[in-house]
Parts: sequence; C-alpha cells; structure tokens
Amino acid sequence: MKSENKKTKTALSVGVVAALASSLCCIAPVLAIFGGIGGFASAFAWMDPLRPYLIGFTASAFGFAWYQKLKPAKLDDCDCEIVEKSSFLQSKSFLGIMTVVSALLLSFPYYSQVFYPAQASGNIEVVAANISTVSFSVDGMSCNGCESSVTYAITEQAGIIEANSSYKKGSALVKFDKTIITAEQIAAAIIDFTGYEVTDYQFIN
Repeated sequence: MKSENKKTKTALSVGVVAALASSLCCIAPVLAIFGGIGGFASAFAWMDPLRPYLIGFTASAFGFAWYQKLKPAKLDDCDCEIVEKSSFLQSKSFLGIMTVVSALLLSFPYYSQVFYPAQASGNIEVVAANISTVSFSVDGMSCNGCESSVTYAITEQAGIIEANSSYKKGSALVKFDKTIITAEQIAAAIIDFTGYEVTDYQFIN
C-alpha cells in the first residue's frame, strides 16, 4: 500500500509540474505585469512547442494517479478487504482538487487576458492629420496571453488611440498620435516590456 501511495504521489507531482510548465509561456506575461518585470513576458516562450507533450504528460500522470486510487483494494488471505487510514494528501478529495488545479493551469492561455488591466475608455481628441496607423511584425507570440501582453505594453504609452494584437498573424496594429509618440518608440516599448522581437513595421496611412 505504501508503495502504491508513493506511485500515486509521484504521478500527481509530475502531473502538476507538467501542467504548470505547459502554460508558463502565458503565465509569465501576467507575472511581468504584477511584478513590474520588463522583458520577462517572453522568458518561457521557448516552451510553447513542448506544450502538446506536456499536456500529454499531465493527462497520463493523472490518469495513472486516478487508476491507483480507484482500483479495487487488495484482499488478505481470508479474502477480506484491507482498509488503511490515509491522510488528506492521499485522499480522493485531494487528488480531485489537484486535477481541477491542473486543468485550470492547462487552460490558462484561453482565459489569461482577464488578468490584464482594462484599457482606459473615453474619447480622445486628436487632430485627424496627426493620426498614424502602423502594423508591427512581432516574433514570439504564441497564445491569447501573448496578445494581451503586447497590447498592454502598447496601450500603456501616451498618445496611443487604439491597439490590437494577433498571435496568429504575429502582428500588432496600432493607431496613435504621431505628435506624441513615434513608431520607433512603440516598437521599443513592445521589446522592453515583453521581450518579443519587433522584426518590422509598416505604415498603413
């Protein structure tokens, strides 16, 4: 029984670590905001290609842990079920809690944008002749969290009218007041805050 509990504990640990690692590329940008760590957003972007494998590890580890927990108890020589008291950390309740936590970690990229501060609303008076729109090519984005990180870095700058990022297109479209901020300064803000590389930018108008 102790050996089985050890196996379950090991599988549980592996599952949680794999679940955390699978979403680090999206958790890091959020930590960068709350920790004020410029350039930290892309720290774990290199792990994104490993995400499918880490999800597989997580599913396998928790599958094994649940199998160990739910399989029929061993019988002694008299065919009596052996029942041993176990701690909360070895209980089905704890395993259930860790399963939910891991599921939340795995799905973090899909809801990470809720952790970013909302863009300020309100009308901004800008002379039409001073408005420029630029499309930035941003290398390194891999999920919704990355998009939010880039958009946040841009909208924090003075003179920004509107900004939208897309990890699928690898770009950020920005409308701004060119008398207040330049395209070069916006590119620098993206690089400094996120650590992603701005490879190019083009003026739309």
